[in-house]
Amino acid sequence: MEVRFRLANSNDLEGIIALCNECFEENTSMEYAKKIYEETKNDKNQIYLVGDVDGKIIAHAKITIIPTIYEKMNTYAILNHVCVKKEYRRLNIATHMLDACSMICKKRGCVCMELWSMNFRVPAHECYKHYGFVVNDAKFFSKDL
Repeated sequence: MEVRFRLANSNDLEGIIALCNECFEENTSMEYAKKIYEETKNDKNQIYLVGDVDGKIIAHAKITIIPTIYEKMNTYAILNHVCVKKEYRRLNIATHMLDACSMICKKRGCVCMELWSMNFRVPAHECYKHYGFVVNDAKFFSKDL
């Protein structure tokens, strides 16, 4: 089985949304996904990476590149919606996808990658730790607007 990692395009949206809805217990509509994709598709700092097997999306990661004016922070990336279809897990696909994310981030001048992951995704957390991510001494805060 060969997994091909590549930047997503509008033809991949259905596969991405189906995969993320499954993996993250979400209910994103195609209408919403298409709208946001069209609004952001030319933003070089919004990157959707997919892994496909024979044209079927089996892995996904969203990369957001954040350039800053702060020297220590510099330019960094936040990864989210990192997932592999359940029946393809434990085959090192996530590791290869993180390698692809790292290459993209390095080419874009990022000094680090940060990762958002839901608390219930404990097996994924082990993968991230194995890859070299560390849990920061920080809290993730959010506020509905």
